[in-house]
Amino acid sequence: MARGGKAFKAVAKGMAVVASAAAVIERRRRAAMAADFHETLHPPHPVDRLDQVDPTVAPGARLLPGPLPGPRGAAVPEAAAVAAAPVPVAAPPAPVPATAPLAASTAAPVAAPAAPLPPHGHFGRPATPAEAVPWGLRVAAESTWRLLLLGAALYVVFYIVDMLRLVAFAVLASLLISALLEPTVSWLRRHGVPRSLAAGGVFMSGLAGIGLVGWFVVWQVTTNLETVTSKVKAGVDQLRDWLITGPLHLTEQQITDFANQITKAISTNSEQITSASLTGAQIAVEVLTAVLLAFFTTFFLLYDGERIWNWALRGLPRHSRYAMAGAGPKAWATLTAYVRGTVCVAFIDAVCIGVGIQLLGVPMALPLAVIIFLGAFVPLVGALVTGTVAVLIALVTTTPWTALMVLVVLIAVQQIEGHVLQPLILGRAVRVHPLGVVLGVAAGSIIGGIGGAIVAVPLIAVTNTVVTHLRRRNEAGQAVFTALEAAREAATRPPTP
Repeated sequence: MARGGKAFKAVAKGMAVVASAAAVIERRRRAAMAADFHETLHPPHPVDRLDQVDPTVAPGARLLPGPLPGPRGAAVPEAAAVAAAPVPVAAPPAPVPATAPLAASTAAPVAAPAAPLPPHGHFGRPATPAEAVPWGLRVAAESTWRLLLLGAALYVVFYIVDMLRLVAFAVLASLLISALLEPTVSWLRRHGVPRSLAAGGVFMSGLAGIGLVGWFVVWQVTTNLETVTSKVKAGVDQLRDWLITGPLHLTEQQITDFANQITKAISTNSEQITSASLTGAQIAVEVLTAVLLAFFTTFFLLYDGERIWNWALRGLPRHSRYAMAGAGPKAWATLTAYVRGTVCVAFIDAVCIGVGIQLLGVPMALPLAVIIFLGAFVPLVGALVTGTVAVLIALVTTTPWTALMVLVVLIAVQQIEGHVLQPLILGRAVRVHPLGVVLGVAAGSIIGGIGGAIVAVPLIAVTNTVVTHLRRRNEAGQAVFTALEAAREAATRPPTP
């Protein structure tokens, strides 16, 4: 152990000596480079006095030092001024008389002091590696890591929302329902109705309306179920006959084998179907919990929404409260206008499509109209997607020509909604381009399914309103600050004679 320690100390001393010698050699090399560079930039000049090269200048005039030439081959400037009188060694230089001739064009190059050598030993090379990176690449790198940080924050937010999806969807649904019912509560309170009575009455009325709609759909479906079932069987028989006598020319045995394969697949995957039913039961429980939570939240938003908003503002930083206090009412007005406009557009879609399929003789026209009304809460695509149910029912209960006509009615109503109803009714409230609406609905459906597709567009509209308000507020504040600074400068400026 002792021998190993001595050997280690010897090796360390040897490395220290080698490092010291290398440092001395590097210092001498840099000193030699500095001397060579100084001689290259400023070679010795035999002319010390200007009267040696120009006899018209007063005897004894010397050259004055000029500016330092650039290190990258810049042109050496000419003499800036010439002393015209002889200058004694111990006396200060005399001032230049006005009549002294200046020989600016014939002045010799100025001898300047040596430029200091950069720390890295080479002129034209950046002092640090970061300075050698192009400006555009620096901006791209700075923007990239900020975008990555923002994306990570959004990912964390969406992950938390996904973990608490029941609470999130319940709160969002309660906000939408409250935006629809709150104007009625405000109207009742303005006419002297107590707050608790107004909120409770409107809430119970809305709950009763939702219950009546659900009861009507179930009643119509159960009433027409037997008729639809018989028509579906007749449609299946017609399809079977077409497969045999049509252009495919299938045989009875082939159709029977295909039906047996379907039955075998169902029996083989019975375990998966059972687990899917259990998952469906779990989903039903979650949906029921979310509905109850949404009703509870809606009542308190209608009853005490202003206090809830003030409590939320107190949780923000002090310098952000005033900005959000102004953005909140604008966001709520946008959400209210969006919900009203969406209800109006959905009602028009349901009435038009319902009347069309009723005239074409499709069964269950009223329940289908209600389903289309609920689906139209997803802008631009909801009515078309839910309307395909009417097309399928028309296909299996009537003729293919009737199903085609139902599809034409759906497309026509969809075009009217996209080009007339949406710009006129929702254009002022949403102020989002149709492409943004479609992309928002697609992203919302991917993230949160049907609930995400419903809340995507109002979320985009509210975010757009808040960002626009904050940007305008900042611009107004900057304009006020600029005006105050200009007024202060005008007040401190001395008056002009």
